[in-house]
Amino acid sequence: MEDVTYKSFRYICKKYGADVMSTEFISSEALIRDVNKTMRKMTLFEFDRPIAIQIYGANIDSMVEAAKLAETFQPNYIDINFGCPMKKIAGKGAGSGLLRDIPKMIEMASQIVKAVNLPVTAKTRVGWDDNDKPIVEVSERLQDVGIQMLALHGRTRQQLYTGEADWEMIGKVKSNPRFKIPLIGNGDINGPEKAKKARDISGVDGLMIGRGAIGRPWIFREIKHYFQTGKMLPPPTVPEIVEVIKEQMEQSLSWKEYEKQAIWEMRRHFARYFPGVPDFRELRIALLRAEEHAHVLEILDQIVDKYKDTPVDYTNMSLK
Repeated sequence: MEDVTYKSFRYICKKYGADVMSTEFISSEALIRDVNKTMRKMTLFEFDRPIAIQIYGANIDSMVEAAKLAETFQPNYIDINFGCPMKKIAGKGAGSGLLRDIPKMIEMASQIVKAVNLPVTAKTRVGWDDNDKPIVEVSERLQDVGIQMLALHGRTRQQLYTGEADWEMIGKVKSNPRFKIPLIGNGDINGPEKAKKARDISGVDGLMIGRGAIGRPWIFREIKHYFQTGKMLPPPTVPEIVEVIKEQMEQSLSWKEYEKQAIWEMRRHFARYFPGVPDFRELRIALLRAEEHAHVLEILDQIVDKYKDTPVDYTNMSLK
């Protein structure tokens, strides 16, 4: 979720029911070099809490130093990313690349746990590929060196984001009698019904939602309501969505140094709002090309005028 889970998006997700937050993942090497952009990623706000600062890297010493630095920003816990599948990360032995060197993964986790006073958690995947899924053993070993909660994405590294998340494999970790720490499941949750199915299959203690919240930050509220009542909340109207976008954009403008940076930050979100709205391509392109706040507001007003009575359909909303 790099370049997604920054201040403005976290603010909106929290408003709509997200319980626990995480920063964008932060390079340990950049952090110990005091790279300005990386340091800014660790700035936390009261609305965030409870929140983790998430770090990644391939060098154990650098990761230990990064964890110590992250601790000074006073997050509620430190999270180690052993799950990112992208080539520029995994190919360098970080993120899910550590699934190819389990002893190093365990040693890294152990050293970080010993180095900080905060709880340390981890996120990973079920394995490297279909022939290498050691997650039941790996989860035990992470627990045994002091990891206090594990988030598990139900795909292998080789899958990237293709195919389907394997919630039965996640369930095998949860049902392991030796595994005692909380397990958070992740993968493909794009609505309340899928969230319930995933929880029922796996028995996890909680659900992690990433891509499913982009363009649908109220998904947390929808899932909670469904779990409590068995009923679906009606989707927001186009005017309601526009108000959410405006609020998210105001948060971005208050944080970024330059207006254009705030608008650029919003583009990934513009692309995902308004699913299922017919003949929307021209206005979506206009949003993605806008570079000034006033121009974005003008386009949003056009959207309300044209689609104020049009239903929004999340049925086939893609997570890509």
